[in-house]
Amino acid sequence: MVSMASQLFTTQDIAAANHALDGRTPQAVLRWAVAEFHPRLTMATAFGAEGCCIIHMLADIEPNVRIFNLETGYQFPETLELRERIKQRYGIEVEYIRPELSVAEYEAEHGGPLYTIRPDQCCYDRKIVPLRRAVEGYDAWISAIRRDQTTDRAAAGVVQWDAKFNLMKVNPLLTWTTKDVWAFIMKFDVPYNPLHDQHYPSIGCWPCTRPVTEGEEERAGRWAGTLKKECGLHVIEHEEGSGI
Repeated sequence: MVSMASQLFTTQDIAAANHALDGRTPQAVLRWAVAEFHPRLTMATAFGAEGCCIIHMLADIEPNVRIFNLETGYQFPETLELRERIKQRYGIEVEYIRPELSVAEYEAEHGGPLYTIRPDQCCYDRKIVPLRRAVEGYDAWISAIRRDQTTDRAAAGVVQWDAKFNLMKVNPLLTWTTKDVWAFIMKFDVPYNPLHDQHYPSIGCWPCTRPVTEGEEERAGRWAGTLKKECGLHVIEHEEGSGI
């Protein structure tokens, strides 16, 4: 099913939306997204601190927005347990989207794990492809990226056309900082991954994530020792002037 947003939102419409939402709160951005796109609005979460903040907001604004997690088979047990705590707290059951092959099948096909030798391929097969399947039929998806996290994310807009997945993308926390995120979590007692308290500011798949040391930037623990800092979901991909 083709996204209707590709036909309804022009470059001028996107610019106007960003102008109208400039300086607005994440809650205001989410209310706009719900009004514009629900029920063809969805959210992807890796259960990071930022995503947990958005889930808390959606529980008040529109708890029926479909939320999903890309369950690669390599997630930390703490991450999977957090899904259950979120369900208990908000009554929201985050849907698991899994790759076609289990971890055992995938590693057997490739003669072992790919994450050590071809991490980009592993991310593509177990994240990018499942996400494309998960957003089919939707007009927009919500992400929890922040502009200060990576150079790719720094180029994002609060509202933008996502050429990679062929639908609109809404980034309500784009202008927040780590301090903003944790102030919100503490204020509203938002459930979060306990690994954050063990020096894991950014949490992905366990083989490709390590704790950071004092003085390192927050994504230093992702694919440590390589130049890779993104799984590919939020990397800029241009198509007729469109962005991330």
